[in-house]
Amino acid sequence: MDTTEQAARRRLIRHLRNGGADAYQRNCPSRTVLELLSDKWTLLVICRLAQAPQRFGELRRSIDGVTQKMLTQTLRSLERDGLVERTVFATAPPSVLYALTELGISSTRLLDEIRQWSEIHVLQVMASREAYDKRAAAPERGLPLTRVVAGVRTRTTVSATR
Repeated sequence: MDTTEQAARRRLIRHLRNGGADAYQRNCPSRTVLELLSDKWTLLVICRLAQAPQRFGELRRSIDGVTQKMLTQTLRSLERDGLVERTVFATAPPSVLYALTELGISSTRLLDEIRQWSEIHVLQVMASREAYDKRAAAPERGLPLTRVVAGVRTRTTVSATR
């Protein structure tokens, strides 16, 4: 006999298989996939593994700035979600190789395009951030200014006097 939870899970899977996934809906499970794929370490690990299967140390050296803890968490998450497979070889000491699964391979074109877009447009994004920060730091005189400090929203008008 099925539990209520198992029956609900079967209904959800049937709904998703019939095209019911909609990431714009708060409770859609596809949001967990978006969360996984939008992580910078996930993107960098998948793009590296798309080049060739690698050992942990190779990955860590090739992704500057990733800590051992973060790389471990990312690889475990990718393995749990079926994008990466971990193969342990019976050597002394044991050696572990990480490789993309078919599901992981299917994400590589999209993620590599995002990585490339980031590298191509980084200067434009940085310039936009700088311009925005300057505007925010020096609002036009006489216009209302809304500030949020420690969670409290205040509205003032910047005077035209010097």
